[in-house]
Amino acid sequence: MSDLRAILAAKRDGGRLSDEQIAEFISGYVSGDVSDYFASALLMAIFIHGMEEAELVAWTRAMLESGRVMRFPRLARPKVDKHSTGGIGDKVSIPLAPAAAACGLAVPMISGRGLGHTGGTLDKLEAIPGFRTQLSAEEFERCLERTGVALGGQTPDLVPADRKLYALRDVTGLIESIPLIASSIMSKKLAEGLDALVLDVKFGSGAFMVERARGEALARVMLKLAASMGVKATALHTNMERPLGRTAGHALEIEECFDCLEGGGPADLRELVCLQGGEMLRLGGLAKTLDDGRAQIARSLDDGSARELFARVIAEQGGDPSCLDERSKLAHAAHKHELRAEQGGVLAWRDLRAVGHAICALGGGRMKLGDVIDPAVGLVFPRDEGERVERGEVVIEVHHNGRGLERALELLRGAFELVPAHTPSPLVLATIAQER
Repeated sequence: MSDLRAILAAKRDGGRLSDEQIAEFISGYVSGDVSDYFASALLMAIFIHGMEEAELVAWTRAMLESGRVMRFPRLARPKVDKHSTGGIGDKVSIPLAPAAAACGLAVPMISGRGLGHTGGTLDKLEAIPGFRTQLSAEEFERCLERTGVALGGQTPDLVPADRKLYALRDVTGLIESIPLIASSIMSKKLAEGLDALVLDVKFGSGAFMVERARGEALARVMLKLAASMGVKATALHTNMERPLGRTAGHALEIEECFDCLEGGGPADLRELVCLQGGEMLRLGGLAKTLDDGRAQIARSLDDGSARELFARVIAEQGGDPSCLDERSKLAHAAHKHELRAEQGGVLAWRDLRAVGHAICALGGGRMKLGDVIDPAVGLVFPRDEGERVERGEVVIEVHHNGRGLERALELLRGAFELVPAHTPSPLVLATIAQER
């Protein structure tokens, strides 16, 4: 191996790492030949100085090739996925995947768990009785071939470099670096063997990237990485200044997903499912235009084909599809507390991170990876942002099991204001196309 000190010194001084240095570092760190203390020093240097475009491509490729890359040679369908940077109530992936598959795509979706103020798709799916997200490679491929959808988590042999590097970044305060975030996301998504990818990059107080400019910068970097690997992609810059949908909390959000799959549910959830699904179909060559793709997705939600396909996915992954009809089979909290308006005014959300932390206080989230989640607890939002609320009316329903209620209420009272007038930001700020 090259002199590790030379690799560190190059980036410490703001220089560019060679492809060979990057490949040696990544393979050495995965094998254990490179220590955590050296890796954390290099990550700090990257955090400070960033990476050139070609350097980041080499870094991402080395991460991607650190483990197994999925291939589905028997699958004739276009393979298209979607990734969101996450937020409060962001449940789009769950109705989107079966809707896209009902329209002819294959959706091999590797998702993550919730940590901090945001929920995770895997945790939400596991609120469905019996649903398994930890699938072997053979189980994942079989589910994808039989239904057009597979919903799983990262396995030890899939991008192991990201698993180790993310854990190190988490404990050393090096998460919020655009090149490191982009390489983490894209190495996992590109390991799915995709033909195309739709990226949903959130902005606002509930988003991972609060500032719009940084969110847009992250989106553009990820689009360039996809292009460098021959994968078509589009990024959507969407709103996380308010909760998405009317619920936040695992079982509550699953019920809302079921409503969406039956042609109902909140308008903003349906809009993003149709928009992102329509773009997935366009990129996959199954729709001539975005509007055509949106219409196809809408039909799959309204005619029951997306719901029927999701029932098959649930059964294939060990779950009980009868919960689609019998919602009582989902977990429900024992208690409900109504947080009422102390004055009249127009609802304006101010701090969505506080909403996420309130769910954690109730037991519905994790602050460290070993925390156990209560799928029954969560929040219901009867009012839309920008809507008038009279004194004494319910602003938030808190579904709880006796844990953390006072702390949750304290956080929630600081999360919104009732003001004389307020105009909410648009749901979709921009669509960012891949540069040719």
